[in-house]
Amino acid sequence: MHNLFNNFKITINDKLYVKDPETSDLGKKILQNSIILIDEIGFESFTFKKLGEKIQSNESSIYRYFENKHKLLIYLSSWYWSWVEYNLVFGTNNMSSPIEKLSVAIKIVTQNIIDDKNTLHIDESILNRIIISEFTKTLLTKEVDEENKEGFFLTYKRVIHRLIEMIESANPNYPYAKSLASSIIEGSLHQNYLKEHFKTITSLSENDCLSDFYIHMVKKVIS
Repeated sequence: MHNLFNNFKITINDKLYVKDPETSDLGKKILQNSIILIDEIGFESFTFKKLGEKIQSNESSIYRYFENKHKLLIYLSSWYWSWVEYNLVFGTNNMSSPIEKLSVAIKIVTQNIIDDKNTLHIDESILNRIIISEFTKTLLTKEVDEENKEGFFLTYKRVIHRLIEMIESANPNYPYAKSLASSIIEGSLHQNYLKEHFKTITSLSENDCLSDFYIHMVKKVIS
């Protein structure tokens, strides 16, 4: 994994928080432990009261950083997709072959995630499990169109647009680059969910990564 955070800082839409959690030890503690708690009990059961008990802080102190748990989940999702984007940019930098670049990009966005030790308060491997299980909850709401206008999903869309550009570069005549790129991202999350909970309807075993499947599929589709 590239040491991405020596020179770069992930920035999140400031409309998602009341106070930037990255600016204080308490804020980082909120991020770190919210990831752990959501992974343990699920987003539906997660509350700021339970998080406050876990970090031994008043519930009101969490509201000084986040208006509600929905915005906290979008914040964590934005952080995750920004981290993926950094890996995508650095992992494909200076590659001349469009199809090779696309293959590497697919591997990056579909690979099994391990914790990046450069981000001490964020465990990406746990956050990845949350994204697999809970990310759709940020999208499937009545407010999604307004939140989209506010730029809440900009980092998620940027990852997809980078894939779109690579698909178009590999085959400028392929007419469905947008649908293919978004299907890779969404399909990867779904297949990982099936691998964990519905093993009989996916060809992937517990230890398999999706990279080979999607690289094989995309090469066939755009050739």
